[in-house]
Amino acid sequence: MMAAVRTAAGTNRAAITVCVILATLMQSLDTTIANIALPYIQGSVSASQDQINWVLTAYIVAAAIMIPTTGFLAGRFGRKRLFLVAVAGFTVASMLCGMAQSLVQIVLFRVLQGIFGAALVPLSQSVLLDIYPKERQGFAMALWGIAVMVGPVLGPVLGGWLTESYTWRWVFYINLPIGALAFIGITSFLPETARDIGAKLDWLGFGTLSLGIGALQVLLDRGEQLDWFGSGEILIEAIIAASAFYMFFVQTFTADEPFVRPALFRDRNFAAGMAFIFVIGVTYLASLALITPYLQSLMNYPIVTAGLVLGPRGLGTMAAMMIVGRLVGQVDTRLLLAVGLGLTAWSLCDMTGWTPDVSQMTIMGNGLVQGAGLGFLFVPLSAVTLGTLPPEQRTEGAGLYNLSRNIGSSVGISVVTSLLTQNTQANHAEIVQHVTAVNRMFETPAIAQFWNPATDAGRAGLDAMITRQAQIIAYIDDFKLLMIATLAVIPLLMVFKQASEGARRDHTLAVE
Repeated sequence: MMAAVRTAAGTNRAAITVCVILATLMQSLDTTIANIALPYIQGSVSASQDQINWVLTAYIVAAAIMIPTTGFLAGRFGRKRLFLVAVAGFTVASMLCGMAQSLVQIVLFRVLQGIFGAALVPLSQSVLLDIYPKERQGFAMALWGIAVMVGPVLGPVLGGWLTESYTWRWVFYINLPIGALAFIGITSFLPETARDIGAKLDWLGFGTLSLGIGALQVLLDRGEQLDWFGSGEILIEAIIAASAFYMFFVQTFTADEPFVRPALFRDRNFAAGMAFIFVIGVTYLASLALITPYLQSLMNYPIVTAGLVLGPRGLGTMAAMMIVGRLVGQVDTRLLLAVGLGLTAWSLCDMTGWTPDVSQMTIMGNGLVQGAGLGFLFVPLSAVTLGTLPPEQRTEGAGLYNLSRNIGSSVGISVVTSLLTQNTQANHAEIVQHVTAVNRMFETPAIAQFWNPATDAGRAGLDAMITRQAQIIAYIDDFKLLMIATLAVIPLLMVFKQASEGARRDHTLAVE
């Protein structure tokens, strides 16, 4: 069947690739483009700080829950039909987000965005793998990876410019022309796949997994605000999540046709790739979630400037992906992954030595290296994780693969944000112990002028300075944690099966 699809798509391969990349870019942009506009959205809909976070988490939760259904829906209704519904639904939901007049409306429409957008990435991935021959799949994954990885980097730049030049609503309206082009192209060029009318969905498995992911995300999102397990709400959410996941695993291993087939994880590369992409999700978006407020709050960068300084990350990712697209199949995948891990770990290690006085060139150079590291990781990992699955299981495998990445991202953001708050408080308390009225440093006129502990203004200034120092140390601790997480997956490199020499020769790639 896949050979037939590849043959039918042969003359239209370039057009299909462009349409698929547009759909992927539209979805990946929305993972970060709204972040930078949150203060403006918050003022427009009169939301509190904790309420406005649901604009982000509602999208993540809805997408994470719906991603695993992609395989079933594509088989039941046809991949082209599902692709068109996903693109159209995501585009309309984006328009509704831009038109929203209240917090309830925008959160509801973000949920719709997540529901429709969930299928876009795994569908794009499986389409590209099917329309390209075996020896060109690494190149296809490089093109796809650029859209997936660069989208979140371009999001803050584009979102900041649109918000400053026009209004926050344009961070959602920007999807309209992209979605329209993708819809027209897919309608015109993408062939339909065979439908399995008798396909059934394991509703119990889907329901328990959805409930578990939803409860876990709410727990992670509200844990810091409610003092984690000191709150009854958090305890209830933890019990619900644990119970739901337990029921899901029982159903998975006992049902005749479970929602997630355990047979997928018998493929050693797929199982290792799931763990690998989880960690990449943690380090990639968590580091972005840290560096953006670091630039704006500690270094006082304007929104647009902060976005532009982050731009080299995207350039590094694109350059690395085009290079590694030529190397997949010719060089041992484990070596490419090791290079990616090394570059990423080095960049995070370098960030542990940052202070707010760090130069723009240092930040941009570090971002270039970190982006290159992610490029070396993402392309070969996608190919090695899904390439050994049977073609009929790729859509389902791609859905689970991207689910793992999404969960890793949400967990990473929640953990580093929580640790940043906790460590700032702990560091503040520790520094204060060394600040006393009898400290001879306060006898220095220049210091006493601003930080005299005997005056109200002096104490306020002193507290602000201590809080700033405590935040700097907390950021360093978070960067160190991400570096350790990156290094911790190195042993997984030995799990991946090495391609045979014949297979390597068959994977010669050319970037055109």
